Amino acid sequence: MNIRDIVEGSDTGSRRWFDKGVFFLIIASLLAMSLSTIQGLSPAWQAALAVCEIVIVVLFTIEYALRIIAAENKWSFIRSFYGIVDLVAILPFYLSLLSVGIDLRAVRGLRLLRVFRLFEIARYSTAVTRLMNAVKYARNEALVFLFATLVLLYIAALGIHHFEHEAQPEKFESVFHSLWWAVVTLTTVGYGDAYPVTVGGRIFTFIILLLGMGIVAVPAGLVATGMSRAAEEDDWRRRAGRPEGDS
Repeated sequence: MNIRDIVEGSDTGSRRWFDKGVFFLIIASLLAMSLSTIQGLSPAWQAALAVCEIVIVVLFTIEYALRIIAAENKWSFIRSFYGIVDLVAILPFYLSLLSVGIDLRAVRGLRLLRVFRLFEIARYSTAVTRLMNAVKYARNEALVFLFATLVLLYIAALGIHHFEHEAQPEKFESVFHSLWWAVVTLTTVGYGDAYPVTVGGRIFTFIILLLGMGIVAVPAGLVATGMSRAAEEDDWRRRAGRPEGDS
């Protein structure tokens, strides 16, 4: 049995154990990262978490190297979504080793990139894979919807600035200041830190709130349609005896 059978085999015992091991490693990594944010940890706990991080990064590095070795087209894997995720997940650790002369605040910021390990779970979860396929199927409609949403945000900011600028110049100083109100109103969050006091502004807000309901509902419909299509394709693959995820 070669490396490709272990890393990319369709349904072998070694592949299943490899997947389970990496899945456990991802969970352990995210747990350790969360524990490291607790203030006042004892030196023993800090040392244990540091050792844990080193071991996890080494194992992730080995996994990354194995996947490159097993890939038929190595450069294609390195440029792929999961190839980039694998690299970004281990990069902060090695950059921290080279942090001499570098602003430590920048290095601490790069540690946030470890959260990319979370995306690796998609490799081992049928549900997550199906969701990603659903988003892929609906990407064209989603882009059109995103463009329409940005246009609507601008119109909302422009309109509320027109109605409220004179009454509340400190909150609606410009269209750019009004964009915050447009975002929280269209998403129906409504923090209450900026709200209309004029009659025109309130009528305009009512219209924007109605449109905001569609802003929330449309993406759900697009994803639901994509999920339905992904489920149908998965059923077809199972009937055809093809591994899930192949196209």
